[in-house]
Amino acid sequence: MALDQETYADLCILMYAIDWAPRARRQLAKVRDRELRVRIFLAVERLAVFPAVAGLERLRDHPYGYRLRIGSYRVLIDVDTERQVVLVQEIRKRDERTY
Repeated sequence: MALDQETYADLCILMYAIDWAPRARRQLAKVRDRELRVRIFLAVERLAVFPAVAGLERLRDHPYGYRLRIGSYRVLIDVDTERQVVLVQEIRKRDERTY
């Protein structure tokens, strides 16, 4: 049984592109623990299936729209739903100034 293009498109999962801001790339590179750096990178890659990601929370009264928790680090992101792009803005170690 062949699927027509419209039916096939309905069955496909919407995947979002991941776009890293230069600042976020620099911040990721500064994470000293290689294992943690890889964990953060892989968690961000899972954002391609936005919004079905564990640990993702919408932020209120904050410059960025969402945050993703990975250990003691927070990945701050924006999402452009029209273009289906997740914009990784910052990666910060959790402290009293993170939010």
